Amino acid sequence: MIHSLRGFRDLLAPDSTLFTRIEAAAREVFALYGYQEIRIPTIEPHELFVKSTGDTTDIVEKEMYAFTDQGGRHVAVRPEGTPGVVRAYIERNLSQTGKNGKYYYIGNMFRAERPQAGRYREFEQIGAEQIGNPSPFADAETVAMLVKILEKAGVQGCSAEINSLGCADCRGKYRGILSGYLKTHADALCEPCRKRIDQNPLRALDCKIDGPRLAGEAPALELCPACADHFDRTQELLKLSGVDFRVNKNLVRGLDYYTRTVFEVKAGQLGSQDAVAGGGRYDDLVKSMGGPDAPAIGWALGVDRVALLIKDSAGADTSPQIFVISASGDARAAAFKLLGDLRAAGLSADFSNFELSLKSQLRSADRSGAAVALILGGDEIKNSSCAVKPLKEKARQRTVPMADLIPEIRKLL
Repeated sequence: MIHSLRGFRDLLAPDSTLFTRIEAAAREVFALYGYQEIRIPTIEPHELFVKSTGDTTDIVEKEMYAFTDQGGRHVAVRPEGTPGVVRAYIERNLSQTGKNGKYYYIGNMFRAERPQAGRYREFEQIGAEQIGNPSPFADAETVAMLVKILEKAGVQGCSAEINSLGCADCRGKYRGILSGYLKTHADALCEPCRKRIDQNPLRALDCKIDGPRLAGEAPALELCPACADHFDRTQELLKLSGVDFRVNKNLVRGLDYYTRTVFEVKAGQLGSQDAVAGGGRYDDLVKSMGGPDAPAIGWALGVDRVALLIKDSAGADTSPQIFVISASGDARAAAFKLLGDLRAAGLSADFSNFELSLKSQLRSADRSGAAVALILGGDEIKNSSCAVKPLKEKARQRTVPMADLIPEIRKLL
């Protein structure tokens, strides 16, 4: 027997139903905020992710599924959505459409990282990107929309954390200060952080090993007046939006392209790996990839981790409401027609095999999780009626005229 690869899995009901529920909630909220869907390729040029995500990030260094295809092209399976959206924005000249530059995507991403609770090597993300708006209003709206989606999906007890990484000037000055500090404490750093001192010292703050200690010991980033004002206004607007948040000066995020506002939404029910969604502003990315000077902000949400949070809530049952049974050979066609009538009335209905015995069909009805079984036999066909058998309540089976069947069933559901 061939087994699935480690870190990959089949998604079956009721989990697949939870994913659909989360996706539907996101689509509904995106429509309210004026976002349009974009569907990006699963495979992109390898260079796209190196240039955008950063060659010193864990994604590019350790986790990306990259290979050379039959045509000799160096390609990669997408590990995240933002680079593909930005590539499409530039390639399709979307800055010239006159539209608001708001895009969302729903799709699977791939990273060769260690599987753990709610994290797989193939995983679904919902993401949003707002390109072309540099104001704090865009920052506040983006975070508020993310929280709204999580609430709409049924997540409770989430908290937002925000920080500012400043602009290129702020970070340029801070990078030199932090690099000098790390060099004097290099012996205390893990091997990956020692390698990144000169390349990207800010990545040390995001390190799972050294990050918590450096947060309290390393020099703090000082924002320039413009970035400080942007961050203050973002906080004021988040309060105006009713978003529950706190400032976390230790929040860095792991990708190279972030500038100014960064944020995460966390849920304590997930334990130490508590991040459900995160993102931030990337004002320089579009231009650095050959596009126009278009400041942007976005986020990505891990659908698997959101599903863990709402798994025990209502709405994940995929059982049919009604199970139809044919008690005799001459009732099979009528039973099949009844299935169609029930579904046309908006009632979910199922059956097993009308050619099986009545006892066998009743066993299937019990296993189906349906609330009601409808039984058609020769007598019912002659009398234009149907036997109604409640499956979840201790109520007697009774016969209902076919003309009254659907209204009577609705009373039982």
